Amino acid sequence: MPGTLLLDNDALSKLYRKDRSVMAFVQAASEEGVRVGTSAMTTLEADYERIHPARIKWVLSRVDVHDVTRAVTDHAATLLRTHHLHGHKYAIDATLAAIARTAPRPVTVLTSDPEDLALLCGPATEVLKV
Repeated sequence: MPGTLLLDNDALSKLYRKDRSVMAFVQAASEEGVRVGTSAMTTLEADYERIHPARIKWVLSRVDVHDVTRAVTDHAATLLRTHHLHGHKYAIDATLAAIARTAPRPVTVLTSDPEDLALLCGPATEVLKV
């Protein structure tokens, strides 16, 4: 069972910048048939300063960019209320967590903020620090 690897904004930013550890993780996942993805909101949040637009386009062509639908935002809002969080600081993480909670298992999230995402994703999702 292949599963899903999701990238938060820092993991995606590192992939844009050809960070060796993130690139190796994504490559290994792809070779195992694991679907690599992120949310459409994360693509906006990721740091793309000084990254050539062709590089961004190429990376995103190899990553599943999940739409942020009404169902996803409703789920994200429920996660925020459940954990007494609010505001832009948590909104995009909650959106990624909502996607993680419905993605094919097993699910791993690469993030620079493992505490918040682990809380929002729940125990069924492995959260790794990049």
